[in-house]
Parts: sequence; structure tokens; C-alpha cells
Amino acid sequence: MTDSTALDPEDRKIVTLARSVRARNGVPEGAAVRDDTGRTYVAGTVDLPSLRLSALQTAVAMAVASGAKALEAGAVVTEARSLADGDLAVVRDLGGAGAVVLVAGLDGEVRVRVAAG
Repeated sequence: MTDSTALDPEDRKIVTLARSVRARNGVPEGAAVRDDTGRTYVAGTVDLPSLRLSALQTAVAMAVASGAKALEAGAVVTEARSLADGDLAVVRDLGGAGAVVLVAGLDGEVRVRVAAG
């Protein structure tokens, strides 16, 4: 994938939301997920002495806490080139193997599209 303008509008929206939460909160990663009803949940990295969650783990937790039953897609804006296994696992837990995660750079350009399964 070359840039986020090639994405469908709903995927572009979650990349934009992930990018904005990262910038607004000054955290290393921003993430957004979309549930099966089209609702979105946005979060940044949590880094406390007693709790560490990636942005994607936090966004999925927010979706679950809000009553989401399934995920369609997620997006992470990060400097990392790939996702940690734990990030894919948490998306798979709620979204199944067919859920897709978009990994974008800090500029919002999608570098990788990964199936959770």
C-alpha cells in the first residue's frame, strides 16, 4: 500500500483518528478500531508503573468496555515496522481471523495491512 488516500473512506478515518490521538496526547502510538456496527474507539499508549498497554490493546479494551461484540478493523500509527504478537492476538480475540489491522507511519502512510489471523 502506498498511501492512505488509496484506502476506503472508513479505513482512512481510523488511520486519521489514530494519528490524531497520538499527536494530541504525545504518546508513542495511537490506535483506532472499528466495530461491526461502525462505531470507532480511539486510544493511545498507556505507560504507567503498574499498567502497560499498547495503543491497540487500549483501543480494543475500550471497545469491549463499551459493549462491542466484534471488530472489523484497526489502525495503529507508530514508528515500529510491525505489530507485536500481543496486538494481533487482542484484535483476533474480538475480531476473529478476518479482522484487518493497518500499520501506518507517523505521517499516516499505511505501510502494512495485516490480517489478525
